[in-house]
Amino acid sequence: MSEETHFEDTDSSKWTDSFNKVMLASAGLLTIGLVAGGYLLGDGLLRAREADRSVTVRGLAERDVTADLATWTIAYSSKSANLAEAQAEIDRDTDAIRGFFTELGFKADALQPTGANVSQYSNYGKTTYTIRQRLSLRTTDIEKAQAAVARQFDLIKRGVVLEDGSGMSYTFTKLNDIKPEMVAEATRDARESAQQFAEDSGTDVGSIKSATQGYFSVQSRDGDGGGYGVSDTPYKKVRVVTTVNFYLE
Repeated sequence: MSEETHFEDTDSSKWTDSFNKVMLASAGLLTIGLVAGGYLLGDGLLRAREADRSVTVRGLAERDVTADLATWTIAYSSKSANLAEAQAEIDRDTDAIRGFFTELGFKADALQPTGANVSQYSNYGKTTYTIRQRLSLRTTDIEKAQAAVARQFDLIKRGVVLEDGSGMSYTFTKLNDIKPEMVAEATRDARESAQQFAEDSGTDVGSIKSATQGYFSVQSRDGDGGGYGVSDTPYKKVRVVTTVNFYLE
């Protein structure tokens, strides 16, 4: 009986030792896994933080251009107690205006009527008729349009009185032709600003994280011309501002 009991205790002891070794090995592997996982997680978070490092800057591009379309609105009127006389005066003014532009070398179809109206006013039984008319000159010959504006007082000498609302307007219609180059120029300007920031902070500028193109503005280069009959200038300044977010490496 003693030998049989001694044999069973020995076998149980061996099984316990084996079990403890397995548990220790598992615990060791688990510890290594936790350490490795913690390192990878920490390294991943570091990389994520580095990826989030960026700087947002603005880039500017400007370009001087010359308008390629001129539109001159000419408003005039006549007053009379007799409607037929008022109409006759308007017709004389219209002939004088057309003759003025013909002498400057404009074709007949360059000048088109854009509106007319007749109103009447009674005061103590006396009626006064007023006829207002508008003509519009549209041309791509900018130099000739400027010459016409410079001689506008010749119309006054011919008896034509220009009303408020008369004035030349110059338009630059080829904006789409220069948009790509100006956006690229503004982006380069933004990168230069980002590079300066990076040098000051001891980093390098990476790729573009995001970018927003501002709107294009076309304004008179030297401000509005002002003055009677002049509301604009053919010399324009095109401007665009882009906002770019660069990664920092």
